[in-house]
Amino acid sequence: QVQLVESGGGLVQAGGSLGLSCAASGRTFGTYAMGWFRQAPGKEREFVAAITWNGDNTYYADSMKGRFTISRDNAKNTVYLQMNSLKPEDTAVYYCAAGPRLLLTTYGVTYWGKGTLVTVSS
Repeated sequence: QVQLVESGGGLVQAGGSLGLSCAASGRTFGTYAMGWFRQAPGKEREFVAAITWNGDNTYYADSMKGRFTISRDNAKNTVYLQMNSLKPEDTAVYYCAAGPRLLLTTYGVTYWGKGTLVTVSS
């Protein structure tokens, strides 16, 4: 069992930066692939970024490439999402996710966090 708790959301102006963290419980964190997803009002949950269990490989949705960076610290049971050059369309609830394999879609997710709201003002 893995519990995920996101933090770091808030209000930021367009062009600004925000860093999200996801703290995981459980001794098996280092064996899970991790990812970030987001869901805007009235829209489906969508893929943002993913990282392999050892952090060697990262993947991003096209609209996040060059602006967002996913990383993890297995010693701290934490995964991060650094978001730069934020746009109003990045406004959403951001969810941390864990699964046994690379998380490029919601189908592979075993555990979800409760989410943290990011609001980008224009």
